[in-house]
Amino acid sequence: MTAPANLEHARFNMIEQQIRPWDVLDLDILALLSLMKREEFVPLAHKALAFVDMEIPLLGSEEEAMTQGHCMLAPKVEGRLLQDLKLKASDKVLEIGAGSGYMAALMSRRCARVISLEIEPRLAQMARANLQKAGITNVEVREADGSSAVAPEGPFDAILLSGSVAEVPQGLLAQLKVGGRLAAITGGEPVMRATFITRTGEASFTTAQPWDTSAPRLANFAEPSRFHF
Repeated sequence: MTAPANLEHARFNMIEQQIRPWDVLDLDILALLSLMKREEFVPLAHKALAFVDMEIPLLGSEEEAMTQGHCMLAPKVEGRLLQDLKLKASDKVLEIGAGSGYMAALMSRRCARVISLEIEPRLAQMARANLQKAGITNVEVREADGSSAVAPEGPFDAILLSGSVAEVPQGLLAQLKVGGRLAAITGGEPVMRATFITRTGEASFTTAQPWDTSAPRLANFAEPSRFHF
């Protein structure tokens, strides 16, 4: 097992060499990333990768995990999404894709409540166990298909998609409060965009796409047709 001093050094390097250079400059976010033990949300087989600049497989082989979206996002992407979503202490948040529970754990320290929908039963179980072990009580992980499920607690102050989609479905936008924000990674390879949508009225939205990245697909979200006539 890695010695505590080495562990903290690796965490420090992750924050200073990966996350901060990616314009994650909010000191509260950086402090949270230092305190929340990322390695405790990583499967035992991949503990050595906890602070590496990459997506971490959660189930099956690396190839299976990437194609099915069963992975943790890279640390710098997690940090930037968390910062740019601008959560408030009173916010009620919906997450699509619980994964290992780490992103929900981070958000739990920035908002009042998180409801996380996870389509894969083994990941839902993993996330619940990790969150319980971390002593986090304001996150509820539900086994549900986030591409079509409607959480009865909505509308939400913020929605986060912890993976990529071709485009954000209207059904998710409908679960935003007026003034609410949605964060997603949209588009297709090789370049996707971090997409932030704010609901400005009953039927009006504004969209910003401030940075490029990429991430594995979330399950069951529609893909655009590849045929053009």
